[in-house]
Amino acid sequence: MQNTIELSDVSRSFGRVRAVDRLNLTIASGTATALMGPNGAGKTTLLKLCATLLAPDSGRIRLAGLDPATDGAAVRTRTAYLGHDSHLYADLTAEENLRFTARLHRLADGHRRIDDALDRIGLRAAARRPVRTFSRGMQQRCALARILLQQPGVLLLDEPATGLDVTARDVLYEIVRELRRNGTTVLVTTHDVSECVAICDSAILLARGRVTWSGAVGPADRATLEERLRSPLASA
Repeated sequence: MQNTIELSDVSRSFGRVRAVDRLNLTIASGTATALMGPNGAGKTTLLKLCATLLAPDSGRIRLAGLDPATDGAAVRTRTAYLGHDSHLYADLTAEENLRFTARLHRLADGHRRIDDALDRIGLRAAARRPVRTFSRGMQQRCALARILLQQPGVLLLDEPATGLDVTARDVLYEIVRELRRNGTTVLVTTHDVSECVAICDSAILLARGRVTWSGAVGPADRATLEERLRSPLASA
């Protein structure tokens, strides 16, 4: 199944503030796209709309051909969202959180996959500690392990490297690349141009809920992308 993300004339307001303004986007299946722009541009709101955490005021959203308004449960099964809140159960251990995820998604050979995920993200020694005792970075690692288990069709990341040390950040990048190779579509918000060109093949610049620029990106485009972000149009 294709994992395309489609938004048609989508708007979302909070009081008098229009966070997303008649937005039209298509994110191709199996690609990674960075959402960039100033604070308040609408990046996090857009991710939450795709994750079914918010409903649009108007317009239509499709994820993997499904409408979150009518197929919310199916969309959430195929979609993983990692934001500033890890959405882990604080009183459960890391291992218990992952077991819950494995049961929720009815994963075959869950025990082996949990062991592999814990080793991959470097939490084996802390697997039986309650998540409430974890640092921000360790919680983010545990949330990454949950994504590894789920193997989502659509992955939504809101500044995912926040709180991660260099080693954990590199693991994050490799996980994203691996998921993409397996057909996952990735949409990530970031202010870091280096992060963008490390894991994404395209970028979208937002300002006041509208697209000001979009295009392909790669390591050679870093300087050009930084210049675009500084442009007055980037915050218009």
